[in-house]
Amino acid sequence: MCGITKVYPNGVVANRNINLNVEKGEIHALLGENGAGKSTLMKILYGIERADAGKIFLEGKEVHIASPLDAIRLKIGMVHQEFMLIPSLSVAENCVLGIEPRRGLSIDRSKAIELTERFGAEFGLPVSHNEIVAELPVGMRQRVEILKVLLRGAELLILDEPTAVLTPLETEELFAALKTLVTRGKTIIFVTHKLKEVKQLADRFTVLRDGSNVGNGLVSEVSEAELVRMMVGRAIEVDVYKKRTTKPGAEVLTVKGVFYIRDGRNVLQNVSFKVRSGEIVAIAGVEGNGQAELVDILVGLRKATRGKIFLNDKEYTNAPPKEIRSQGVACIPADRIGRGVAMRASIEENLIADRYFKREFSRWWGLNKKAIREHAKNLMHVFAIRAIAPSTLVGSLSGGNIQRVVVARELSAGPQLLIADQPTRGLDVAATKFVRQRLIDERDRGAAILLVSTDLEEIMQLADRIIVMYKGSIVAHFADIESVTPELLGQYMLGVERQSEKEAEGAWNC
Repeated sequence: MCGITKVYPNGVVANRNINLNVEKGEIHALLGENGAGKSTLMKILYGIERADAGKIFLEGKEVHIASPLDAIRLKIGMVHQEFMLIPSLSVAENCVLGIEPRRGLSIDRSKAIELTERFGAEFGLPVSHNEIVAELPVGMRQRVEILKVLLRGAELLILDEPTAVLTPLETEELFAALKTLVTRGKTIIFVTHKLKEVKQLADRFTVLRDGSNVGNGLVSEVSEAELVRMMVGRAIEVDVYKKRTTKPGAEVLTVKGVFYIRDGRNVLQNVSFKVRSGEIVAIAGVEGNGQAELVDILVGLRKATRGKIFLNDKEYTNAPPKEIRSQGVACIPADRIGRGVAMRASIEENLIADRYFKREFSRWWGLNKKAIREHAKNLMHVFAIRAIAPSTLVGSLSGGNIQRVVVARELSAGPQLLIADQPTRGLDVAATKFVRQRLIDERDRGAAILLVSTDLEEIMQLADRIIVMYKGSIVAHFADIESVTPELLGQYMLGVERQSEKEAEGAWNC
């Protein structure tokens, strides 16, 4: 890709004269902060966006990619961070969707199965062809996404944050599969924020900052610290957090025997735990094991089928969201776009969305716009939200800045209980460090924090206690964090291990 420039109608320059050179048969890491231009560049390569200037060459010949169909015809495939599968269909049906082999007027199902199994075996991506996608663990769903791309003849694969929701074991299996793909002649562009994975997997790298090239070369010739310096323009201690030892206080959240039944199935089964002031309790688990439903119940967006929930010893089971928030509960949702913000509203509007009716922002004749603006300016400074003005529409911000808006609103309320659901997913190094340190600061202030994360590194760095969920049940409690490893957690997350009732009860009472 040569001289790629993309300017959006609002004047934002997403890509500025970017060059990207990827060699055949390599794994090439594309790095940069949120808003650096990585996603736009890959959307241009896959035909989702059109460049305003620049050229794309494939195997030495200039190509014009106006749509994903053009990209697929040119043997370019993309595996998005958010999977594009049909949950109710089988693995084989998803793999051949849109390119179904035919026998007369009907679909040749046996051929579809044969293709799925053959490609899975050839590229080290075995998966049962008749499994319904909705019932597969996340790691298996990702295999299906990659198989789907390979079945369409992709020679160049773009993988966007492929390990964001995987356990350590699933990540190892994915990396083994990617190395197999390369030995079979495939080429991979690996978009990620995880520098350890870059060092482990990639051959070469390209770094973008503020929409421009700032570095490229062999991964073997740079350190993680040098990559960070290229990405953010300064040195950052990535894994250093100011976390002091505290003694937990009184119980703030108590969950007792919660069940949630949907379509006759126990999504949550007898879930019980507590979170005290001044501690971070982390829930680890592969996505889709009941964590999302549990969070929804805790914030009032779903109703528990059975069980009780207490806030400061007062029962709030199935209370409405506004009542729960009025008791000092804040939530950083996993879906920052769908649930965390109103994309068509401004930064200042989003920052008062839960408190516009309070006296400091409201008058009998309407909103106090001056107070709202000053409030927004202050939070934009404290939480380093990069935008021209408080009136900037949230939809024009990068993912990292959108997350900062959500974090600013939720933490500025001074919550007693903070529920942080995947708070750093998809964030760059600097934004991740910022959010994690803010969670620690809130804990040290005395807040009770329930952290839900699929990132085991994040859990190990932040948690005071760890709970593991598998198929809607709590299968392990760990109070002694020093004795826990990511590999051990991964075994419980995949259902390979399960604590006895006595072991779980011992951690519960710590």
